Amino acid sequence: MQNSLTTQRVLSIDAFRGITILVMIFVNELAGVQGIPAWMKHMPATADAMTFVDVVFPAFLFIVGMSIPFAIASRRAKGDSVVQLNAHILFRTLGLLVLGFFMVNAEGGYNEAAMVISLALWSLLFYVGVILIWNVYTSLSKPVVYALRAAGVVLLLVLAWLYRGGEDGTETMTPQWWGILGLIGWAYLVACLWYQLARGRLFGICAGIVLCLGLYILGKAGIVKDVPVLGWIAGQAGHAIHTAIVLCGIATSLIVFDRKHAHSNDRRFLEVFAFALILVAAAFLLRPYYKISKIYATPSWAFYSAASCCVIFALLYWLVDLKRINRWTAFFKPAAANPLLTYIIPFILYALLRLLHTHFPTFLYEGVVGIVWSMVFAVAIMALVIGLNKLRIRLQL
Repeated sequence: MQNSLTTQRVLSIDAFRGITILVMIFVNELAGVQGIPAWMKHMPATADAMTFVDVVFPAFLFIVGMSIPFAIASRRAKGDSVVQLNAHILFRTLGLLVLGFFMVNAEGGYNEAAMVISLALWSLLFYVGVILIWNVYTSLSKPVVYALRAAGVVLLLVLAWLYRGGEDGTETMTPQWWGILGLIGWAYLVACLWYQLARGRLFGICAGIVLCLGLYILGKAGIVKDVPVLGWIAGQAGHAIHTAIVLCGIATSLIVFDRKHAHSNDRRFLEVFAFALILVAAAFLLRPYYKISKIYATPSWAFYSAASCCVIFALLYWLVDLKRINRWTAFFKPAAANPLLTYIIPFILYALLRLLHTHFPTFLYEGVVGIVWSMVFAVAIMALVIGLNKLRIRLQL
């Protein structure tokens, strides 16, 4: 690597991650609320518009990118070889793909009547398997840890065998799409590999963003569909744009934290805002050709979102790391350190409610009451993570 980065956690990045997770839980719960303004929901695929809700997913991709240089620097400092480092990256990617694969099949395509157990129980057992495999065990012997993780793997295999889909109940689990976690996994993998190929150079990362945009344009142009060697590009346009957002996060980390350049804080802020302006300009120029759409993963949506993340992070960096106004970030710390656990808790809760044949009162999903409820729900989930951490339940891919 050609850059010099600390191997310690950066509080402003953790704060950004924690806030993003809180907003993510809030908007996911808000999605079921009726009678609220359109700007509090996802825009339709063809609307050529976006709301703050449409920025949550790219914000998480952006933060994944910001964390990559530090994670790689940390593992290299611990003595990992290139092979060990990339084995770790591949293992994390596989974990995200498996999680996304199971969660997507639990959302649709199933035939519950043909299954031996209810979908709610199937889902709960899936999350039990997730915890067994990816929990951080701190006080158990290695043989016990290996046994618990093996039990989790066996449980997931059994659940895959029990799953039934299709109208006649004869279909097995299928990758209908990769789910949010799976999409993050693919973008994370490609961005990590590109970061290493670019040897951590900012110019190389920016070249990667341009390359992703080029792949998207080429894929959408349709000229590659009839070329056997290039036909795969058409189906990877969305992944290319997601990867571009991750690379934007990497670029921002290098601008702010690469000690090799040792710029003043004023220079760092100027460069971050300049980078954001370049992204806005790119989005503006591309919008007439590729309308803003989160669903279609268009470059205009991606670059507007990444520019917003640059500005938000710059403000957090100034407040948390430079001005040291950071006591408030303590609430976000457990969730920021355990994003996977925080993400799956609502799904576990929903599956448990279905298993008990109950649900939250319907009045909680209407108008202003629904907005307040979604806020309370999000804060409660964040607090629950703190309690689970005390019970030594901590997930790490």
